[in-house]
Amino acid sequence: MTNSVLFKFNNTYARLPERFFSRISPSPVPKPELIRLNHKLAKQLNLDPVHLCSDEGVQILSGNELPDGAEPLAMAYAGHQFGNWVPQLGDGRAILLGELTDNDGINHDIQLKGSGITPFSRMGDGRAALGPILREFIVSEAMNFLGIKTTRTLAALSTGKQVIREQMLPGAILMRVANSHVRIGTFQYFAARGDFEGVRELANHVIQKLYPNISTKVNPYLSLLEIIIQGQAKLIANWQLIGFIHGVMNTDNMSVAGETIDYGPCAFMDKFHSKTVFSSIDQMGRYAYENQPRIAQWNLACLAETFLPLISDNEQKAVELAQNAINNFIPIFDAEYINLFRKKLGFHEVRDDDLELGHNLLSIMELNNADFTLTFRYLSYLKNVKTDADTRIQNLFEKTSSIDAWLLKWRARLNYESHNEVFRHDSMLSVNPAFIPRNHIIEEVIDNAVNHQNFTLFHDLINTLELPYKDQLEYDYFFQPPRADQIVKETFCGT
Repeated sequence: MTNSVLFKFNNTYARLPERFFSRISPSPVPKPELIRLNHKLAKQLNLDPVHLCSDEGVQILSGNELPDGAEPLAMAYAGHQFGNWVPQLGDGRAILLGELTDNDGINHDIQLKGSGITPFSRMGDGRAALGPILREFIVSEAMNFLGIKTTRTLAALSTGKQVIREQMLPGAILMRVANSHVRIGTFQYFAARGDFEGVRELANHVIQKLYPNISTKVNPYLSLLEIIIQGQAKLIANWQLIGFIHGVMNTDNMSVAGETIDYGPCAFMDKFHSKTVFSSIDQMGRYAYENQPRIAQWNLACLAETFLPLISDNEQKAVELAQNAINNFIPIFDAEYINLFRKKLGFHEVRDDDLELGHNLLSIMELNNADFTLTFRYLSYLKNVKTDADTRIQNLFEKTSSIDAWLLKWRARLNYESHNEVFRHDSMLSVNPAFIPRNHIIEEVIDNAVNHQNFTLFHDLINTLELPYKDQLEYDYFFQPPRADQIVKETFCGT
């Protein structure tokens, strides 16, 4: 089988002007070995998994060989990092190989991460250590199966080459799949240079690739801004109600495709606390759990600023239209949030005090150090009347009286539901996962791989996370929250 049969590229970003990127090929690695291939995703992309696992396939997945039709490039972008403006960032350790159209006719970026130095590396080595690559594989695939929009991982490979961080670590490469790698920071890159024609060309590319239905709108650029705002608002609402903390919500890490992207010091909460921060570099808590909606809106305001010349030639009118779009973030977020929260609580009828009841639960969870995931999972099993099953959820709380009082109100609220108990039970189990990629398990996976070259736990965890809403008694180890000695308090960027 030839490369041209293996990868049928339909590249669009490479057709943009040369100032949008730097053409560069991946740097070879000495001894690539496939750690895991995402077989289902490969088939969705019309790729042959068997061939990808072959020697030739591994050479392509590692960047040692380029498939026919590839047009490798590093994308240029800028961004606000922790609120500070950085005028040039770009793909410092990633290379876009090209774009593939999947079985549903959707065009996806195929990108190598950890593929060597680019013109945007800024004194970095352009490589990735094994640990962060495994973390991104685990968390991105977990997010996908949890039903949250995300980039995907096609493959992870070791390189046979060490990288220097605080110590020598085994290197690795990840092949990432995204609907688009265009970020808010990509628009900022051109706007900051006064290159408004570049902003227009980038906007046209995004419309054509991601949102072609808005191309005939009276004001397609305003419509583009509005649809990006809508996508981000819904995405962040999903993050909040699954207990996910991104860790580095810089504008260069926020995708205009509405996908979760750039899994650095990300983590899922164990015990619920609204001010939870994991990232070791977020000393001031800018990207804490409770701040994520506000930060997302701030990032979108940065995007809106770049759109002003496109929205209207009249600056005052452009500002007014853009501000109205930004102001809609909160109503869109709130609507998605309460809709999802009702489902987590087992409510399908709408009552005005539902959000208050949900927030009351979060408050007592925070006061009692209750596990976020298990609280909602155990709630899903409860009957409409008190039974011995209440014991499991009570045991998550330091003061059982607080959860007992809340459950009385919850059960009273259930009386307004028209659906039967079996329907409620099943619907709650479908939105309240049993399995998330818990931090202590990820750390154990990384330790096994880095220090013992053992990937068994990694494979078992990925297999489990593909069915997060199903009880899997054989994987109870992944279900349990961490012991006191297993709690992970800090996560780290891969760079």
